[in-house]
Amino acid sequence: MTTRAEATRARLQSAALDLFEQRGYRAVTVEQIAAAAGVSHMTFFRHFPTKERVLLDDPFDPVIAHAVAAQPAALAPIERVARGMLSLVPLLDQEPTASTRRGIAIAASVPELQAGMAANTAATERAIVEAAAPAGDEGATRIAAAACLAALTAALLDWAVAGSPRTLGELVTDAITTVVPSLAGAPVPAFAGATP
Repeated sequence: MTTRAEATRARLQSAALDLFEQRGYRAVTVEQIAAAAGVSHMTFFRHFPTKERVLLDDPFDPVIAHAVAAQPAALAPIERVARGMLSLVPLLDQEPTASTRRGIAIAASVPELQAGMAANTAATERAIVEAAAPAGDEGATRIAAAACLAALTAALLDWAVAGSPRTLGELVTDAITTVVPSLAGAPVPAFAGATP
């Protein structure tokens, strides 16, 4: 069941995407987004601290670290990170693909948002290391996280710009199994932890 706050947040995101596509990201103000969503600009700020967060907030970023940490600690870091990301595929296939694609495509076209996307990726990498790296082996986990996140980012950007009909789950699977080919077709149980 969707709460009132979730419905308002979704309305704000939808209005922002429409306006960004019509007028360009830089030409749109918070006040215009709020008006298009039928709320006050103060309500906007209760959901997003800045205009850029409409495009850069990603509820899956914190979940990725937990999914990686839930994998067996005895696995090599690259396999542990890859399996953690693959365990999220069933959740990703439930996400609204069209709005995700639109948001990534807009962000990919604006330099300051590209920097924000890179900062999000770096934060996710740090979260993975903090949650899943064995003591004294942070370097190997950091490299594994960076490799998997780089593959995922490249695939997401291509997908958003090209308008591919593939699901997010298919995209993640292909990106991660490109990095760790031995996991192609391997059974990876779905992550049973907290969802975004």
